[in-house]
Amino acid sequence: MHMSPSLNLGILAHVDAGKTSLTERLLYDAGELDAVGSVDAGTTRTDSMDVERRRGITVRSAVASYVADDPGGTVVNIVDTPGHPDFIAEVERALAILDGAVLVLSAVEGVQPQTVVIWRALRRLDVPTLLFINKTDRRGADPERVRADIRRRLPGSEETPVLAGSALTGDGVAKLAAAITSELPSSPPNVEAEPAGVVFKIERDDRGKRVFVRMRSGSLAVRDRLQLTGRSRERVTGLQVSTGGGLAPAKRAVGGQIAVLRGLDAARIGDSFGPGQVEVDGFVPPTLQAVVVPATPHERGAVYAALTELAEQDPLIALRTTGDEIAVSLFGEVQKEVIASLLQEWYGLAVTFRETTVVCIERVRGTGQALEQIKVDENPYLGTVGLRIEPAPVGSGIRFELEVERGAMPPAFFAATEEGVRKALEQGRHGWQVTDCVVTMTDSGYWARQSHAHQKFNKAFSSVAGDFRNLGQVVVTAALRQAGTTVCEPVDRIDLEVPTTVLGAVLALLGRLGGVVLTTHPGDGVTRLEGDLPATQIRALTSQLPDLTGGEAVLANRLDHYAPVTTEPPVRRRVGPDPADRRRWFREMPR
Repeated sequence: MHMSPSLNLGILAHVDAGKTSLTERLLYDAGELDAVGSVDAGTTRTDSMDVERRRGITVRSAVASYVADDPGGTVVNIVDTPGHPDFIAEVERALAILDGAVLVLSAVEGVQPQTVVIWRALRRLDVPTLLFINKTDRRGADPERVRADIRRRLPGSEETPVLAGSALTGDGVAKLAAAITSELPSSPPNVEAEPAGVVFKIERDDRGKRVFVRMRSGSLAVRDRLQLTGRSRERVTGLQVSTGGGLAPAKRAVGGQIAVLRGLDAARIGDSFGPGQVEVDGFVPPTLQAVVVPATPHERGAVYAALTELAEQDPLIALRTTGDEIAVSLFGEVQKEVIASLLQEWYGLAVTFRETTVVCIERVRGTGQALEQIKVDENPYLGTVGLRIEPAPVGSGIRFELEVERGAMPPAFFAATEEGVRKALEQGRHGWQVTDCVVTMTDSGYWARQSHAHQKFNKAFSSVAGDFRNLGQVVVTAALRQAGTTVCEPVDRIDLEVPTTVLGAVLALLGRLGGVVLTTHPGDGVTRLEGDLPATQIRALTSQLPDLTGGEAVLANRLDHYAPVTTEPPVRRRVGPDPADRRRWFREMPR
């Protein structure tokens, strides 16, 4: 049976540049739609959520397909991605599964902040890209000015073609469609190899979890058993593939296709399967958080359960409960509206949010050591644990090492100790996650399993993993107190273009906000600045730039590093019992 090649294509742009309209036009011209949908009217194929239709923005990547008018009949799977900077993580997830991309720019506004951010991500991941100047039919359109803008502000753009036209009228879209299949690489069907693929999107409906997979090779059929990264094998109970008419039931999916699988309850975004497993990486963690407030207190449990499901679809929505509060991680204010809309639309739950705050981390200052021994000084656990904690290089995370013999205890007890250590370090001395450190186990001891003749196992006289899991938290917290920590706040790398006439005023503003300018690049009437700015000040900068620059500023920002807080360190409320209060911990966390 002949199978056509496939091309997984990303349509990317700054918000309002017209990428969703371009998707509609490509589908219409290929005969897959009876009419071109309208973003304003909320009738587009790919924007299916209420909040997307209401606001006219894309917040979740969507897939639609068409058969190209080329000799091979290439199936083009279009991934329509968000354009708003609050959803850059969704864009980066999509990039990992693309063969090529079209970066859309407005013929009126030209290169915009998110255009720069997306272009850098495309270059970093080496995704072949076409550039399309859209909205040439609008008043104020100047494609030649935008072409010059592209060459000046998107390094490397002089290498993939720049086309122009209008998704609204269809002008120039046929040329773009031809360039998509002639200039971008497609994937030939690869059925004979072992099945391999990556999970890039997860949704839920009334039938359960829908797992979106980019098939890299081989074939996968209903009832096949699949083992995703680090998870147990699960059976595929349902399968659809993206076709010209949308998602359609299929007996099998093959290499190059995008498939939607059911039955994979343990799947998470970024999981992969098969040889040469590929991780969906490059995620920049969110640096903001906000407390979610249910409309009525008795709905708190339902809100938490719903947010847990949403976090499954977006792994960067980290949930945290403190007492009766639920906090979520964010990239920006628009995400609040989206989360609230999803909770209302899918779960019938009304919520509001408190003020957005910045998420800090803690780094270890010195070396600390602590020891707890079996049945010494009220230790109720049947375990001896000694730990040393010390700083490690920035970006190295947490490393657990052994200074005791590996045969000194059962492996499960070492694993439980490490689990307890990592759990305790989620909340440092000021409540923030501790990172970039080495924790070394210096002492160990346990009571062997009691197995006398005619007697069953009795954990009252035998050590269990829980002893080491709980005691590890107490010991590492004591060692951390001795070592001390420094609270560090996120610092963004900013890339800012402003009219040269207001450069002095902008530099003064950055200085007041605690920013540091690293480089300046004078240009034709504009100056490009690169520098660092505490993430706490990004909102202040974005709110003042329009008035200061007459709306001419272009700002792109991204988390770069964490730096010590120079004022009074902020404190985050602790979740659960505090292992620093040793005696209370022993009471509240019994064997």
